[in-house]
Amino acid sequence: MTLFIFLSVLLIGILLGLPVAFSLLLAAMALMLHLDLFSADILGQSLINGVNSFPLLAIPFFLVAGEIMSVGGLSKRIVHLATTLLGHRRGGLGYVAIFTAVLLAGLSGSAVADAAALVSILYPMMRKAGYPEGRSLGLLASGGIIAPVIPPSLPLILIGVAGSISIKDLFLGGIAPGLMMGITLLVVWTLMMRREDLEVLPKASGAERLVALREGFWALLLPLIIIGGIRFGIFTPTEAAVVAAVYAIVISTFVYRELTWRLFYQVLISAGRATAMVMFLVGCAMVAAWLITVAQLPQQLAEMLGPLITQPRLLMLVIMICVLAIGMVMDLSPTILILVPLLMPIVREAGIDEVYFGLMFVMNTSIGLITPPVGNVLNVVCGVSRVPLSQAIKGTTPFILAYLMLLGLFIAVPSIVTVPMNIFIGN
Repeated sequence: MTLFIFLSVLLIGILLGLPVAFSLLLAAMALMLHLDLFSADILGQSLINGVNSFPLLAIPFFLVAGEIMSVGGLSKRIVHLATTLLGHRRGGLGYVAIFTAVLLAGLSGSAVADAAALVSILYPMMRKAGYPEGRSLGLLASGGIIAPVIPPSLPLILIGVAGSISIKDLFLGGIAPGLMMGITLLVVWTLMMRREDLEVLPKASGAERLVALREGFWALLLPLIIIGGIRFGIFTPTEAAVVAAVYAIVISTFVYRELTWRLFYQVLISAGRATAMVMFLVGCAMVAAWLITVAQLPQQLAEMLGPLITQPRLLMLVIMICVLAIGMVMDLSPTILILVPLLMPIVREAGIDEVYFGLMFVMNTSIGLITPPVGNVLNVVCGVSRVPLSQAIKGTTPFILAYLMLLGLFIAVPSIVTVPMNIFIGN
């Protein structure tokens, strides 16, 4: 009954068009009334305690770093470097997009920001060279969703907090799956371009490549600093966010000299607004998570999934199918904050590696960002490029299918993820 009440109020709120954060708060209040625990003081205190978490401090700093990379010249130089290295090949701008997407993922951690940057810079070049519009947008959108999997990733921070999973392990474990997503795009794009006769860019000379590498060196150094610092215990993921923000400010101001006071003010305003929205959502989700525990909803769900507890792979398959369906109609962050507290006790009882589960969950919900009917990243790329949504959906479909096949492979053979994960983590 308690599970029915929670889900019913949550879904009704969402269907009525309420923001997910308010829907979560209403669902939590309904549970409090049902359990005869309602207290405005407890509700307010739980809301504040929900965001009183040191790991969450990484979010505003990574948001600032990502914004500065976009306006301060780091992202632009990454694209230029990739163009000089790969632009002369058949379908070369597609390879540039994939290479850039993987590198940008190691800089910003935001799928929407990465996709917008890729489309604004590369899509006009691809259209001018005669690339099919739908396929081009599909590739750019699909490249953007690598960002939530490769560190530094805001969704990995959220799932670490919501599921009490080591954010350091999630960051280091996300490297291999993220790179495999990039390889998957390479394979699909290569197959698509075999019969295409497209204009290619002039091959850059060795001197031009050297100049591009020298200009992009400082941008390329940032992901190495973040991952290396976390891996060798120099700083925590939260401290890495501060390092990333300070590094981006210094490089954009004193090396590339593109960050002005006016732009910096706009960056702080934008990052502040995004942080406020995320933190309020996290606070509401943590209130709901506390009441979910008090109402013993995970135990009720475990009874429903009881026969699957002894079959971890089948349980993972069932969970991932449900998450995929929910991710198609709900954004990534709310999906994490609603489902992870509910599912983690079951995952641990089944003996599934919690870091592996967290990575698969984020990858799954990331795919939802480019699937209709919601598809936030899909809508962003259509808005930036001014291409009809139907055309973008058609172009994205082959890449979605490839990602789903990769996700299925990860579920069928978990060692593909866990072995490199343990190597990076040092287990």
